[in-house]
Parts: sequence; C-alpha cells; structure tokens
Amino acid sequence: MAKNRGGVINPIFTCQPCGAQFLSIGVKDCIGIVHGGQGCVMFVRLLISQHLKESFEIASSSVHEEGAVFGALRRVEEAVDVLLMRYPKVKVVPIISTCCTEVIGDDIDGVVKKLNEGLLQEKYKGREVHLIPIHTPSFVGSMVTGYDCALLDFVSYFARKEEKPNGKINLITGWVNPGDVTALKHLLAEMKVDANVLFEIEAFDSPLLPDKSAVSHGNTTVEDLRSTGSAIGTIALNRYEGGKATKYLETEFNVPAIIGPTPIGIRNTDTFLKNLSKMTGKPIPESLVRERGIAIDTLTDLTHMFFADKRVAIYGNPDLVIGLAQFCLDLEMKPVLLLLGDDNAAYPNDPRIKELKDNVDFDMEIVMNADLWELEDRVKNKGLKLDFIMGHSKGRFMAMDCGVPMVRVGFPTYDRAGMFRHPVVGYAGATWLAEEIANTIFTDMEYKKNKEWVLNVW
Repeated sequence: MAKNRGGVINPIFTCQPCGAQFLSIGVKDCIGIVHGGQGCVMFVRLLISQHLKESFEIASSSVHEEGAVFGALRRVEEAVDVLLMRYPKVKVVPIISTCCTEVIGDDIDGVVKKLNEGLLQEKYKGREVHLIPIHTPSFVGSMVTGYDCALLDFVSYFARKEEKPNGKINLITGWVNPGDVTALKHLLAEMKVDANVLFEIEAFDSPLLPDKSAVSHGNTTVEDLRSTGSAIGTIALNRYEGGKATKYLETEFNVPAIIGPTPIGIRNTDTFLKNLSKMTGKPIPESLVRERGIAIDTLTDLTHMFFADKRVAIYGNPDLVIGLAQFCLDLEMKPVLLLLGDDNAAYPNDPRIKELKDNVDFDMEIVMNADLWELEDRVKNKGLKLDFIMGHSKGRFMAMDCGVPMVRVGFPTYDRAGMFRHPVVGYAGATWLAEEIANTIFTDMEYKKNKEWVLNVW
C-alpha cells in the first residue's frame, strides 16, 4: 500500500542527486559538478560526511536567481574550467543535474558536447577528461534511483568490449559501507575470484597520515569501468542499486548477469557464493564453510531464547529492507512493518515482496512511498506494538519519543561511532547484525527491568 496523504513528514530518503554524488565519490580521479544551487551539494556532503566521518570533494555550479530565470549553462562551463585548472589530476567529471536546472530546461548534454568540442580541445588538448551528463531531477525518484541512474550512465559511457574476456567478474555492490566492501573482498579472495568491484568506497575508511592528507577518494579507475564490457559476468547485489547497469551490460556486450539476492544473512550469502561459483567455476572453499558455521553458531546462541516472536519495523533502501526482513524471518522474528521511502513502480511486482507477504503467518504491512511519520503514527496512535526498529539515524527521534529500541543500519547513520566499519553482508555481516540486535534488546531489558535477570543465567 501507499501512504494516504500528499505531504512528507520526516522523509526516509533524500533526492536523486544524493545517489549520484554518493556513487561518484567511489571513482578515482573524479570530482562531480552538481548543476544547481549550493545547497544541493552542501546538504548532501553533510549527510555523507556525517555517515563516513570523512572529507571528500564535490563541486557545484552555484546557480543563483539569475541563472534560475535565464538559464545557467554558463555556470557549468565556468565550473568545468575552474575544476580542471585547480585539479590537474582529475579525469572524470560527471555533470549532475538537479530539480531547478531540469525545470528551467538546461541542456547539460548539449553543454558537454560544446565543452568537448571547444574548451577541452582549446585549453586542455592532450589531457584525458571525461564529461558525463547525469540527469537526476529531485522531483522524481529518490537517492536510490539516483544511484541506479548514475551507475548506468557511468557504465554505458565507459564500457568497452575487448576481443577476449578479461577473466574478471563485475561485482556491483550497490549502496554499501566500507566495511561491506572489505567483507565482500574477503569472500572473493577466499574463493580466488578476480573481481572488478564497483563502486569502490573501501578507502573511505581512511587513515590520517603524516603528510596531512585528509581527503578521501574512491578506487574504481577509468580502466576498471572500461573493462566492465569484457567481464565473464556481472553480479549485482541489489536490484534497485545496479540492476539497470547489469542488464545494460548483458544486452549490449553479452555479459552474463545475476541480480541479487542481497547477501544479508546465511541463506542469501549461501546463494551469493553459489552464484559466484557457478559464474566462475571456482569451488566454495572449506574456510568459508567454517566461517558459515561460526555465524550459525552465533545465531543459534540467540535465536530461540531472545529473538523468537520479536516484532520489528524496518525502513530504508528497498534492497536493504527486504534483505533485513528475510534475515529477521530466518531468526524467528516478525517484521510486521516495512517502510519503503519512494514510489518506485517496480515494488508491487517485486517477487521478494510477494514472497514475504505470502509466506508469513502474521500481519505484515508494507508501505510504499512512506515517511517516518507512518511509523510514528502507527506506534503512537494505532497501537502498533514493536520490540525494536531497524533503520538509519533519521528514525532516532521517533525511537526516543516512543521509547522503542533502535538498531542502526543503512544510510545515513551518524549518531553511533564506527557503524560504517561493520559489514551487514556476508557471514561476518550476519554475525554482527545478530549481535547488534541482541545487545540492543539486552540494553532495553535492563533499562526497563524487563526480565533482565535472564542475562545472569544465559
């Protein structure tokens, strides 16, 4: 179902340009120019910096009143010139549109063509520069669709087909944390699979070094992007954060494609490894069987005694919400409310959503185009009983006001230390998630003196 009012109170998502900006920071030698007002960069940078606790670089064309009335393509031309002068190593410059510049009809495709034929030939001749127009108007979609669209634009711009496959797979991670990338690379290394990990934000768990460098950069190179068309296959972990690019590579370059499932929990991680083995011919090693056993042992210690029948509401990015709901069901919990923060027309036909609703013996409500007031209203005014909620930090106010424990997961998470360092995916992610849920429940038991004595004898 969709929410039954037009306004938004405490949104779950922000807008499309945020997704394009988050994706662009994963590319090496890349600085995006957001064509719009300064706030379209400033507030997004704040969110990403709060989440990752790092500094990074994104530029703005800084459109003001005059540009909003008469057009602002001149600002793009100036921005590209200044950016290339100031950063001589920059190779990739996505031009990311916003609601204002889309409404006034600024032709960013046209200005890219003009710059390629003019400025780049006259002033920067011989320098490798890639200008990529990315259309992400804020009045449609969300940061999730913005990420997906930008990913497709990057891949379709760069991908090339070589004479022979390069022996690698493309692994499109979707909107994940540095800790997730580390966990995924570990699984790949254990299976001895050579992979092109897109888009590479592991380096955003950055060090402070003696040279005083304080700016983080992604590690996906232009060469990595070009090679996507010559891979032996593509695995996209998330349907809505990489699905379009995966299908594009399959259609245009005959690169075999597998989309999902998001490897959250034991069951989905098993499927991911089986898909990896099938695509590459590499066996699943005993070391991962052991890791799986350790994760299952952790879950066994907690599931029946503490998790059974616990009622949870989950909100955030759709693939994350669905994966978390599947994980909770596997641990005998009841995800009674799922909130998806945009109106993507594909949700009602998503087989995972249908499977969730068709295979539970309790009332599960799934609200599309939802905001966090939908959650608060059900708890405060409609008698919804919850043992905890799962989602990003924007739900903290509802959790505090309603006295409901909260497990932080997703983007943005900024009110707890080091959350970006912990994986959600893989066997390591299953272990961390289960322990985080358990410790949240334990703290609430102690705070409310609700059978807290159980922890003395557990």
